[in-house]
This record gives sequence, structure tokens and C-alpha cells, in this order.
Amino acid sequence: MKVDQIYTGCLAQGAYYIVSDGEAAIIDPLREVQPYLDKLDKDGVTLKYIFETHFHADFVSGHVTLSSKTGAPIVFGPTAKTGFEAIVAEDGQEFKIGKAVIKVLHTPGHTMESTTYLLKDENGKDHAIFSGDTLFLGDVGRPDLAQKSGEITMEDLAGWLYDSLRNKIMPLADEVIVYPGHGAGSACGKNMMEETVDTLGHQKEMNYALRADMTRDEFIKEVTDGLLPPPSYFAKNAAMNKGGYQSIDDVLERGNVSLNVDSFKLIAEDDDVLILDTRNKESFAEKHIPGSIYIGLDGSFAPWVGAMIPDMNQKILFIAPEGREEEVVTRLARVGYDNSLGYLKGGVDAWEDAGEEIDTVESIFPKEYEKRISEEKIVVDVRKPTEFLSQHQENATNIPLDYINSNMNKLDKSKGYFLYCRSGYRSMIAASILKARGFHNLVNIDEGFEGIVNDTDIKVTAYTCPTEIPQEKLETALAEVM
Repeated sequence: MKVDQIYTGCLAQGAYYIVSDGEAAIIDPLREVQPYLDKLDKDGVTLKYIFETHFHADFVSGHVTLSSKTGAPIVFGPTAKTGFEAIVAEDGQEFKIGKAVIKVLHTPGHTMESTTYLLKDENGKDHAIFSGDTLFLGDVGRPDLAQKSGEITMEDLAGWLYDSLRNKIMPLADEVIVYPGHGAGSACGKNMMEETVDTLGHQKEMNYALRADMTRDEFIKEVTDGLLPPPSYFAKNAAMNKGGYQSIDDVLERGNVSLNVDSFKLIAEDDDVLILDTRNKESFAEKHIPGSIYIGLDGSFAPWVGAMIPDMNQKILFIAPEGREEEVVTRLARVGYDNSLGYLKGGVDAWEDAGEEIDTVESIFPKEYEKRISEEKIVVDVRKPTEFLSQHQENATNIPLDYINSNMNKLDKSKGYFLYCRSGYRSMIAASILKARGFHNLVNIDEGFEGIVNDTDIKVTAYTCPTEIPQEKLETALAEVM
């Protein structure tokens, strides 16, 4: 028996490939399924089942396409209702994979259909759980994504999650391996560990949500405190995973198209088209097409696309690092953005060589910022409210990147701004959005707050652990920016 974790850092997501005696199962596949087909072919095994732990909200899963290409049935847990053919399993139902068995443990709480899959080896011994968004390492799934107005509350879901953990997962042996659906960086939880694999015994010792003496009411309060609103694209991705979607092959064929400057410019004249620049932040700062939006491919690309581009049907032209054009289309499609129209051949250099206008963003390092801090510019911290409340530069204003579009009324085009985040990535996204809206007196702080703290004597507030921020204070901060 073999278990491979296929971890995708951009989404902080784990898919799983299980093989036993000539048969395979895949759990929570990504939308681009060719890598799984290659593994099956290399191992000479047959895909018997595709398991989904729940209707994912933060990415479009590959279950529909993978089933179409292999004939393997899709399995969801109890209560799931899909727009395509699938097996809706019963709690406790078992599926054979070669000499191994996968048992369904219905664990509602994150969502109603959320299911943990228990893998038993050829001797019938419990080997591992694939816990999806029910149990993370150091945390549990957020219980606010499947609320229904007037029917199911966040507190209801949190209570069911408490029951699921105590009745289905915690009774399992300590040596059982935990393979979670996400790791640190995912918006599906609050305080996940950097590690992506652990034992259940260790999680019982250190995961706050598995504390043996925790009451149901205490659990509900702890898992619901400090939750930031989910990204706007979550509900749309969940709907695609539930109802079905077009083939990734069609999306790639349409979007991975090379365009010369004239063709690119002609398409870009459509007011409904967005130009997305996916190069690194240094290249964007040096020169970019006026009005283009920066979201760097080597950062948390897909989640920020989902957060910053509200329309999932948005027509997108893009600038890509050379040789990574197909990757851009693929990673857009991972979060449901299927309307890529092509990329600029030769990139911004070709645009400039053709005599077209370019723009720049001033970007400086913290030491230079320290010398210029007396300039008449407003300091804007674009990190999340929890980060800002934990520690920030004195006199800085918090306008989180997630909410910058709805807070333009707080900014004045006649004034200047210093922008910073943790490292300079998010603040460059903010700078690009502001530039596109006509704000030009901007300075991005490269290396961000980390550089300010480590390399300068600029005053910052006293540090407070994010988990200790009072809920009332966080709610007040959120109310100010939402």
C-alpha cells in the first residue's frame, strides 16, 4: 500500500493518491488532472474511486474531469447533492482499493456533507485519516461557510463539528496518521501548522480544538472567535464543485494563446477586459502596461485572484514570466477563472518596443524608507486586521488589501501614500489597483513590515499574539473596513 501526498503551496492544499494491489484512489484532486493520469500510467494501476471530502470553496476540484477521463466514480459523503452522477455514501460504508479499505466517517461541521475517510491496511488496521477541512494540524475547519439564513447558524455548525471530532475522530488510535486538506496559509482555518502530516496522538496533545476537557460551549466560542469573513469567491467555487464545470482542456486551449502587440491592444480596448500582470513585483515596479493589475505568480496567486477580481466571468488578458503562460491559465482555472483570452508575446518589453506607453511604481527598501519617513505621505498598512492589531507601525492606517476596493472613499488622489504589507507582495497589488484608479503619488515598501522591524528604528506598536486579540476589538476593526 502506498500513500502519496500531492501538496500545492499556492493553495496550501493536499490531494492524496492511494495505491494497493493494482488499484488506486484519489482524494480531493486539483482541477488539472493530467499529473494524476501520468501517475496512474506510470504505476500501471486502475483508478477505482475519486473521493471528495466536501464541496470545496477555495478551489475547483478535478473530480468531474478525472471521472470523465477514467470512468472512475466520484464518492461524496452523506447528504451531498450534486449536479452530476456520484455515489453519495452512507456513514460507515466501506470501499475496497486492492487489499486496502477506505471507510466513510461522516463528520459534519465545516459543511454538512463533510466526510473524513479512514484508510485501513491489508490487515484491517486503521492506518490514516484523510480529514479534509474537518481536522487540520493545529486547527479545525471554519464553521461559517455553510450557513443558511434562518436555518443553520455558524454556532450550529460549530456544535456539530465538536460532536464529529469527539465521536468519530478522537476515539481512533494515537498512531493513526492525519492527512489534512489544507496547511498554513489557507483561509479555511485560522492557525494551521506549517507541517502537512502528523499523528492523531500528537494532535490530541497540542491542537486546542481536541482538548480532552473542552466543553461544547467552549469549543463553539473558540472556533468562531476571530474568524475573518471568507473570500468572496468561496461560494462560487463551492457551486462549481457541486454543479459541475467545463473541461480544463477547453480552458487551456482558449486561454493559452500568444498575441502580438496589435492583437493584444485591440482586445484590451474592450472595457470589460482586465490586464493581469503575473511577473515578480520588481519587474512590475520597473515597468508595466498602464492600468494593469499586478498579482504575482510566485506569491499566493490563486487566492488573491479570487479575492481581488469579483467577477469569475471576467475577461482576462495577461502578462506572464516567459515559459509560464500555461501555468497562469491553469492556476486561474483552479479558482474558477475560465475566461482567459491570451497573453502578450514578448511581454512588456515588446509593448515598450512597439512605442506603447508604460508606467512604473516607486519601490524602496526599509532603510531608504526610514530616511524618507518625514515626507508628507500617509502610511497605509494593507495586511489583515489580525496582523495589524498584533503589531504595526505607529500612525499607520489599516486598509486591508481584501477590502481596498470598498475603501477607496478613504483615500485622496491629491495626497501621497507609503504602502506596506508583510513582505511587499500585497502592497504591490494594492499599488497596482490604486494606480489603475488614478492614484500616482505612491511608494511601495519592499520587504514590508518584516524589513521595517528588522532593519530600521521606526517605532512599532507592542506585540500581541494574534490569538489573544479580543473578539470585540477585531469586530470593531472589521466594521471599519468592510
